[in-house]
Amino acid sequence: MNKARNPIDLYVGGRVRMRRMLVGLSQEKLGDALGVTFQQIQKYEKGANRIGASRLHQIAQVLGVPVSFFYDGAAPAGETAPGFAEAPALDHVADFLATSEGLHLNKAFVRIQDPGVRRKLVALVEAVANAQPAGKDSED
Repeated sequence: MNKARNPIDLYVGGRVRMRRMLVGLSQEKLGDALGVTFQQIQKYEKGANRIGASRLHQIAQVLGVPVSFFYDGAAPAGETAPGFAEAPALDHVADFLATSEGLHLNKAFVRIQDPGVRRKLVALVEAVANAQPAGKDSED
């Protein structure tokens, strides 16, 4: 039986993954620091396994953030599913930042000091994205 994953577990797991990648830690290294396997970290990050309060506290310490970081931007308690449907743009950004490409692009972009260069770079990326045929995700 395939059990539906709780949206909060998915959200918290995604935030763990994003922060882990931002600090440059592998799943294996985080697992070692917590005394669990990298497979367990994968399950936490995918929302397949819930993260208990004490484990989330440990993760926050290892990743250098307060526990509240993992809930920042989540739907308020008691909010129904439509509230989650209102945040796909934020989910999309978090998903992007959780990829190695997104992480590297973000780190490089914030190092650009000249605001004019940053604006031109954004315009270039938008132009390239607009020139690509709709629905085509090319990895060529």
